[in-house]
This record gives sequence, structure tokens and C-alpha cells, in this order.
Amino acid sequence: MRHFLLLFFFAAFTYAAFGQKKADSIPKKEKKIELRIMPYLSYNRNLDFMFGAIPMAMYKLNHNDTISPKSLSGMSAIYTTNKSYILAFFNRWYLNEDKWRVKFFFLTGNQNSQYYVDDIDQPDFYDYGTKTTILSVGGQRKIVGKFYGGLSYTYAHYNTVYEDDISPSSISHSNALVVNLLYDTRDAVYYPTKGYKIKLDWSTYPDFLDNELASNRISFQANRYIPTRDNKDVIAARVFGKFGLGNVAFEQQSTIGGTDIRGYSEGKYRGAGLMDIQGEYRYNFGKKMGLVGFFGIATIYGSDTPSFDWKMYPGGGVGYRYNPFKKSKFNVGLDGAVGKGDWGVYFRIGEAF
Repeated sequence: MRHFLLLFFFAAFTYAAFGQKKADSIPKKEKKIELRIMPYLSYNRNLDFMFGAIPMAMYKLNHNDTISPKSLSGMSAIYTTNKSYILAFFNRWYLNEDKWRVKFFFLTGNQNSQYYVDDIDQPDFYDYGTKTTILSVGGQRKIVGKFYGGLSYTYAHYNTVYEDDISPSSISHSNALVVNLLYDTRDAVYYPTKGYKIKLDWSTYPDFLDNELASNRISFQANRYIPTRDNKDVIAARVFGKFGLGNVAFEQQSTIGGTDIRGYSEGKYRGAGLMDIQGEYRYNFGKKMGLVGFFGIATIYGSDTPSFDWKMYPGGGVGYRYNPFKKSKFNVGLDGAVGKGDWGVYFRIGEAF
């Protein structure tokens, strides 16, 4: 069944890619707004089969601004066969010759997931369900040269119920202020082929914002992009760390999987902090398609299962990419990855990093 699903996903994307080849060959005047509706198809061991739709639009807020990248707005509507669902709205705006970068994000949904418990008579995975609402808004301002500084606010509300009352049910909320610094020399924000993206975030959950657990979190990422094969392909490398300080709530813990590191979908390895390093080769062929190969290693600390702390968790795999837009390089695709006793299939909106 798993192999059939993977073949089905690949066939769907290949059909979409070649099906538009004839239409794209006819020259047309560039539209002010490029609208695309992408199907979402994926599968992992935790959420099972996932399907939905992702409408996206790329556009210029000011057509006389030739420096700012195109802005992006979209929506995700996803349902899974383990009865989870997610509805999300995402926006990223670039203004005033890229002097300002503004984001807005809203998500609501119910995630039926699992986590590993070993401090009981029968260590095993136990299910939990979390109804989540998240609202985030923020902006960055160019300070000097390629340096940006920004501030954002995120509100999150969680209602978590655990299987067999392994832990008490909880209703909680958090209010986070995030201060960030960014050094960005990339030649493009959606598909960079050269340059650096180095970002430092300080997230605080203070008492005066009515947080039940006051804590802080620092995250750091450094991405490098190197062109190769006569500038047709890209080598991408990433170092990432997220460090929880104080009383880190269950919903705020870091979990290995997704961007850091692909190949883990069970939600087994989670803790107060996470560190990883990874690399990816992005091979492009034709006008709109590409393949990627990637590998990385992660570790965690502050896990509820102490034996998981500071161990090495490798993950690697391959993926397929397709660019649905005509005038902008912005890929969607599928990744298949294998980790330590785990594996996952990931639908991508944009690159992993």
C-alpha cells in the first residue's frame, strides 16, 4: 500500500508538470497575480493518509518596485485519515524596495498524534489529540546593508487530551514576543542559488502577557547556498539549533522531523532543545522540474525520556520538485526520507530550507 501511494503521488505531480507544457509554450502577457491551486497528497506513520488543497497567489504590491520579491498569499486545507484536520492562511509581503518584510499567519485545527512514554510499567506510544489555534503577525525592517531586524507576536491556544489518561487533560494558551535578527545575502528568497541566510530569534513567554509557564527560547539557523553545474544546480547546507529555557510546555517542545530532520514522523524524539546539521543537492532538469537528495544528523536534550538525550539521529532521502509558476522560481514537491527506525513522506511548499 505504501509503495502504491508513493507511485500515485509521483504520477500526479508528473502529470501536472507535463500537462501544462503545451499551454506554457504560448507566450502570454504577464498577469498581475499568478494564482495556482495545488493538490496536497501525502502519508506518514503518524497522521496516516493526508489530502487537501493549497491555493497560492504570487503578486507585486507595487509594480514600480523592481527590487522587492513578489509577495505570497495562500491557504492550506488538509484532512487526514486519522481524523486530523488543518486550515491555515499564510501571507508574506515585501514592500518599499525590500526594506520591509511583513508576515501574517493563522491556523486552526485538530491534530491526533502520539508521543513516547517510558516512565510507566509498559513503555509505549500513547495517542493524544490537540485542538490548536495559532495567530502570528510580525515584520522586519532593513537596518543596514543586508541586515534586518524584526519583532513578531504569536498567540496560541491548545486543548490537549491524552489516551488512557496517561497525563491529565490540559487547556492552555501562550503569548510570545519574538525579536529576530537576519543577515540575508541570498539572490532570491523563494529559490536561492547563492548566498547566506543567518537568523537569530529570541522568543519570550513572559508572566505579564498572562503565560501560565514563563519561559524563553532561542533559535539559530545558518543556511548556505552554492551554485554548481554551470549554475543549473544548487548545494544547500544548514546548521540549526533551538534551545528552550525555563519551563517548556509540552506543546512548545521541539520534535525531530519535518525540516529538522526529515525521516521522522512518529513524534518519538522530542525535548526542550534540538540541534542539527544537514545538506541537500538540488538537481534541476527541463524548465520546471528537479530532484533533490539530502542527509542530516540531529540530537535533542531535555527529553521526558532521558535515554534519548544527546544521541545521534540521522535522516536522509530523495525528493521531486515542480515549479507551478511561470515567472517565479517557487517549487512544490514530495520528499521521501528514512530515519532511525522511522520514515516519512513530506509534501513541500517551497524548499525545506
